[in-house]
Amino acid sequence: MPTKKDYYEILGVPRNATQDEIKQAYRRLVRQYHPDLNKDPSAQEKFKEINEAYQVLSDPQKRAQYDQFGHMGDFSGYGDFDFGNFGRTFEDIFEDFFGDSIFGDLFGRRERTRTAPKKGADLRYDVYITLEEVFFGGKKEIFVSRLEICERCKGKGVEPGTSPIKCDMCNGTGQVRNARQTPFGQFVQITTCPKCHGTGKFIPNPCKECNGTGKAKKRRKIEFKIPQGVDDGYVIRLSGEGEAGENGGPNGDIYIYVHIQPHKIFKRDGQDIWMNLPLDYLIALLGGEVEVPTLEGKEKIYVKPGTQSGDIITLKGKGIPYLNNPSRRGDQKIIVNITVPQNLSPKERELLLEIAKLRGINIENNKSFFEQIRDAFRK
Repeated sequence: MPTKKDYYEILGVPRNATQDEIKQAYRRLVRQYHPDLNKDPSAQEKFKEINEAYQVLSDPQKRAQYDQFGHMGDFSGYGDFDFGNFGRTFEDIFEDFFGDSIFGDLFGRRERTRTAPKKGADLRYDVYITLEEVFFGGKKEIFVSRLEICERCKGKGVEPGTSPIKCDMCNGTGQVRNARQTPFGQFVQITTCPKCHGTGKFIPNPCKECNGTGKAKKRRKIEFKIPQGVDDGYVIRLSGEGEAGENGGPNGDIYIYVHIQPHKIFKRDGQDIWMNLPLDYLIALLGGEVEVPTLEGKEKIYVKPGTQSGDIITLKGKGIPYLNNPSRRGDQKIIVNITVPQNLSPKERELLLEIAKLRGINIENNKSFFEQIRDAFRK
């Protein structure tokens, strides 16, 4: 049986308490039992109960159902409960009640992030290379438009010969403080100064080049190296070549995504490359030398007699180099496709008929000579 829980008792309020009284009780108990402030091991379970009770009693519909059906053991299943506040920080919960940055002095997270060094933005570029560039590697270049430290003001944002002055709205602190009375006493609400945007300084004479931002758009030529053996989708990181950072932070990076263009002859399969070789039927029958393309140029290969369509000839070490180990390469695979001439001279026809008789091939009248020769090669 589930444990009976009296939500009114948990919050310490009477059953006829108003919504304001429930909210005030919840605020008081949150400050007392939130695990961020109370390190007692039992505080965590207590806070969970407080939050559970508040989720029900602060909602008029859920409260009415609870009043009708009783304790949690009887009340489960009536309505949806959101216990998400349990994992939130003390600051997050109080900001729901009092607004952003009310505890800026206590927690200080937002103010620290405004002045902390921040890395500049990363940039992405896509480049398209040929299979030959994959094979040999080499240098490439791109033109990049990026934000850089302004050369005129050296990143200060002021016209040369002038200086920023202390902001008179925040007295140079970068923060505007307003005291606010809450049920817990007086708290100071801290917001970023709207005049200096948190810098504590005001620029009366902004730089004409960057308009006071300290950064200007520049177009640069960036050179980089394509390693041998890269594959489609390979990413090259150029450290520090992105946009300028904030508050003295480092530059961002450039990420170059490599895409390989289709080749007219070769198809890549890992480190191997494949090609189709149209081969004259006489060379396939008798054997002989033929010239084939490779990524390094043309090369002669020997075709053995009796080679069939679909046979594969392998050129060892003529494929793609392995990334980071270019001395090791894949192979070039050559698929043989035997071609048969469609137009024969009378002399060629006469000679082939003699060969057909020698091989016992019956030349049928209902088939063309080409079809019979083709069928003979398929046997």
